[in-house]
Amino acid sequence: MRVLVAIVLVFINTTALADSTGERKSGNRAPTATDVISGLYTFSRFQQSLLESTDLKGNTEVKNLAALRAEEAAKRDKALKRIQEAIGAEPRVGKTTTAGACLVEPQNSDGPTYVKSFYAAQIPEYESAIDLLEHYLKAPDNAALAAFAREQLPTLRSQAKDAERTMADK
Repeated sequence: MRVLVAIVLVFINTTALADSTGERKSGNRAPTATDVISGLYTFSRFQQSLLESTDLKGNTEVKNLAALRAEEAAKRDKALKRIQEAIGAEPRVGKTTTAGACLVEPQNSDGPTYVKSFYAAQIPEYESAIDLLEHYLKAPDNAALAAFAREQLPTLRSQAKDAERTMADK
């Protein structure tokens, strides 16, 4: 039952992220640089909220991974900030569901259900960020952001596959 609740919450969170990143736009308009920067900042906030959630509930495995992903998000944000300032973009980072709301409350801190929900919560977030970058690269409006997107895509794809594999193994 808890896994079903986690899946429903992940779906709801994915829908909210898709709306905030511009993935669901009217028509087939390609995302702009501002859309991409906003979407990646939202993704970084999600990764930070994973760390905050694991501080309260997680086991050592998920705490370490969440800390690593939050650190990577901070580096990505720093690079994005330079691009954002260079092009004068004003990102729209809306309110998102926290990762903690997507995670199953563990009966104990090492619960396998919690660990599985930790990985399950990440997959749609990665997919949304990857999709946003792929759509942007079809018609980029900024060379620096396009280069950044091409650099980030392999990393994000690899991390998404790692999360899928780990979730399947748990």
